[in-house]
Amino acid sequence: MPTADRILGNPPAGGHQTHRLHPRLGDPQPIEWILGRTSGSSAPRIEGIIPSLPGRSWDRSTNRIAMTGERETFGSRLGLLATMIGVAVGLGNVWRFPYMVGKFGGASFVLFYVAIVVLIGVPVLIAEWALGRATRRGPVGAYARAGLPGGRFLGWFFFAVMIAATGYYSNALGWVLFHAIGQLAHLLGLPFDAAVVLPPESGFDPRAFALQAAGVAAIAGACVAVLLKGLRGGIEVASKAIMPVLLLSLLVLIARVLTLPGAAEGVSWYILKFDAAALTPTVMVAALGQACFTLSIGGTFMVVYGSYLNEREALARNAVLTAFGDTAAGLLAGLAILPAVIALGLEPGAGPGLLFHTLPQVFDAIPGGSLFGLIFYLGLLGAAYLSAIAAFEVMVAGLTDNTRLERRQATFLLAGIVLLAAMPSMTNLRVFTIWDLTFGSGMQTFGALCAVLTLGWCVERAAVLEQLSDVDLPWRRWLALWLRWVVPVAVLAVGGWWLASDVLGLVSL
Repeated sequence: MPTADRILGNPPAGGHQTHRLHPRLGDPQPIEWILGRTSGSSAPRIEGIIPSLPGRSWDRSTNRIAMTGERETFGSRLGLLATMIGVAVGLGNVWRFPYMVGKFGGASFVLFYVAIVVLIGVPVLIAEWALGRATRRGPVGAYARAGLPGGRFLGWFFFAVMIAATGYYSNALGWVLFHAIGQLAHLLGLPFDAAVVLPPESGFDPRAFALQAAGVAAIAGACVAVLLKGLRGGIEVASKAIMPVLLLSLLVLIARVLTLPGAAEGVSWYILKFDAAALTPTVMVAALGQACFTLSIGGTFMVVYGSYLNEREALARNAVLTAFGDTAAGLLAGLAILPAVIALGLEPGAGPGLLFHTLPQVFDAIPGGSLFGLIFYLGLLGAAYLSAIAAFEVMVAGLTDNTRLERRQATFLLAGIVLLAAMPSMTNLRVFTIWDLTFGSGMQTFGALCAVLTLGWCVERAAVLEQLSDVDLPWRRWLALWLRWVVPVAVLAVGGWWLASDVLGLVSL
């Protein structure tokens, strides 16, 4: 029989005694610990014990000990940070961030975005890690175990959202793969136009659809190869190898771009030209959605990866380092792309096509552009690949935690499902853009809100403070209050303002 962490008092002969103890991770609410004697036996009967042995937790739905299987954890702090930054850094930084800066006002957007990351992004990241570590589950199990009404339904809803999001994300990753091949072909003097893989603005192109399907299949297969090796042997190793490649590729490209005539003007527009009038509700919602997208805080990714954190890891410190690495990658990507676009007289607000329509023109226009283009797209491919692995891991954890499927079975099944989920975004760019706004901004923000509300309102305050043990006690209490009140109100206020002004037209500014 498993032993309890602590049992207070001795049960009286022929009777029972009830004690309320502080729960261990896995059940944030106090429970009744009932000790009694079985009929005709002097052995004590233990009815409600959360054991300290690994792989066991308290199942609130049955009031019994659940055998959950031992949860794998990170092998080193370097591997943890490389993986967490790898989860966050991806297409959101190198593709989405520059085009949103170009579309929403340059330095004004950048400044507001950085403020959102510090004031909302980091606290939400801490909350999602805490929720995952406390429950040792992904979204499906985490919300239910934390006591959120309808938590299991919400978890499965986010699981479905992840399938749709991973589908269109894998499609964009396939575009990056073909553009890397295109730059290599140009370098070798071979005829290859990577633009043939891009879907039309509207309508349907069978050849582009077939090429995109091949790209998604290749990406899914590469993700499966890493996922089958698990956390330490696959994801952690890949993250430590790929992240330095991305950093090096960005630095090389920045060094080349800053030598272009007119680049200084582009740098000024990017980081110095601030216009307060540009901070409209649409821009604020875009910045909030981008922060959630790029930090992978949407009630899914970081909840799963939080479940892999051991109890000694400092959540606040690691969250700050992860946000710093992620934001730095986005700012470097903007510095590598936007000054070149402006210097060559191209349109920085080109939207999602900036990376695949506009940037190839930049590489064609500069000496040695094919080499720099190859370096850039390979670095981007590696970073985006890590994010795709993270997305698959969220879904694999959802199935293995809540069904009888083994990891290998779940991985192959999800690879096929993601290929099907990617097909709508393969038809044309109009559909792709709708999916990006819906699943890239809207659902990410909603998921982050749900995670914060769950930790702030459904989990006992003492358990929340225990998760934040690396923060000094006075600041820990302020952080708990910030998560409970300020972050949800801020997210709802920005979202409500955008809905009233830009969608319903009830407010004019």
